[in-house]
Amino acid sequence: MIEREEVMHVARLARLRLSDEEVDRMQSELSGVLAHVDRISALDLDDVLPTTHVVRLENVLRDDEVVPGLSAEQALANAPDPDAGAFRVPSPQA
Repeated sequence: MIEREEVMHVARLARLRLSDEEVDRMQSELSGVLAHVDRISALDLDDVLPTTHVVRLENVLRDDEVVPGLSAEQALANAPDPDAGAFRVPSPQA
């Protein structure tokens, strides 16, 4: 079981201010986490391949294909105030 002083040390490193009740709760919770890690460490995992994801990832993006883009007229069709074939934007305030 993790000691109370260790919980307070970790809290200090994380710059957390814990009440006495929170220290007691963290002591119990961290002890449970460490016990779980010990159980996992006891497993024989020599034949288990390293895994980066637990489910298979598939590329859901479409293939890159060259397609025609918008013409200047189409791009500016809904612009509120186009100017000489370009978008007009407000000047920045100083």
